Amino acid sequence: MLDPNTMQDAVARRIKAMGERTQGMRDTESYFYNQPVSELRGGARVIVKGREMGMYASYSYLGLIGHPRINKAAQEAIDRYGTGTHGVRLLAGTLDMHRELEETIAEFKHAEAAVTYSSGYVTNLTTISTLVGRGDYVFSDKLNHASIVDGCLMSGAHFRRFRHNDMEGLERRLAQAPADAAKLVVADAVFSMDGDIIDLPRMAELCQKYNAWLMIDEAHSTGVLGETGRGIEEHFGLWDVVDIKMGTLSKTIPSVGGYVAGKREVINYLRHASRAYIFSAALPPAQAAAANEAFKVILDEPWRVEKLNANAERFIKGLQAVGFDTMDTETAIVPILCGPDEHAFALTRAAQAKGLFVLPVISPAVPVGLARLRTTVTAAHEPDEIDYAIEVLAEAGKEIGII
Repeated sequence: MLDPNTMQDAVARRIKAMGERTQGMRDTESYFYNQPVSELRGGARVIVKGREMGMYASYSYLGLIGHPRINKAAQEAIDRYGTGTHGVRLLAGTLDMHRELEETIAEFKHAEAAVTYSSGYVTNLTTISTLVGRGDYVFSDKLNHASIVDGCLMSGAHFRRFRHNDMEGLERRLAQAPADAAKLVVADAVFSMDGDIIDLPRMAELCQKYNAWLMIDEAHSTGVLGETGRGIEEHFGLWDVVDIKMGTLSKTIPSVGGYVAGKREVINYLRHASRAYIFSAALPPAQAAAANEAFKVILDEPWRVEKLNANAERFIKGLQAVGFDTMDTETAIVPILCGPDEHAFALTRAAQAKGLFVLPVISPAVPVGLARLRTTVTAAHEPDEIDYAIEVLAEAGKEIGII
């Protein structure tokens, strides 16, 4: 077996560089990643290393993890089906629970049909690379999630990126492509590092004008945007302008996996042409049942969306009032800009010492010099908890010199 410590090639150098970087962070008590959570206490509290902490790094935006209806659905699915399936969906792996989940998603997203996959990352990868290929064109916002970028590269299509949320830039890119070429425009609905929202109305207009397919990743907008949490189309009051409605089952929806919703013909094509559907094992029954029930809970408990929006507004305005730069966020994803990595580490260290579970985001996830805390609030937080978090962060920010 090869020993990376004795090798001199590029692979060994990459392994060594990462080892040195992570060890350096550990040596300075700045490594905050992969901390195991041993217990969940409600949607806003966790036990980490024996300490109870307020959770401000969660994707469970509506606080649905541990919801009794969702837990019961998962448990009943295990009793009925067991813990696994008999293979891939195309062959022996499809259960009636999978079909029920896809029908629920289609109805929730105002679509004709839906298909599910084993992970959100894989959903973007396989969908983009199945829809477009050599000779086609794919256009991507520069701040899109890595799974979108990887799907674009994997497709082999002409890959064109445009400046973040710059619709004039997108139009220039579209105009440069051959009129008769297949074109796909892809963007996040809510951007995972900045918390801002794509300009869907203008993007949809451009796709119509240039005869381009439109795909929107709703990983961070399902359950967050729209009066009933149905996402970005409801948020803008523009139903059925998105051709490929992608989302995940592992954020607001407390399960695992991803989905695409759209026209029946499109979904049928993905079922028979996307490699991640054909060659990946089906979602476990408990996870499919949990996701299915979660969509129903969102509609049955609209107060969760209202409370999430109120909490996000309180947190953002509170942080801004004490002097933090929260960039252009409009959602429950609230970046606290720190600048150098060291400032992000120091703010994280101070916050965790006072019982706030927050995490730093550094390069290459964000550009060098734009390190931040990528904090989140959920519907499970209470106003006094949010006020305490602002107080702790403000005190630490002043000591470090960020504000």
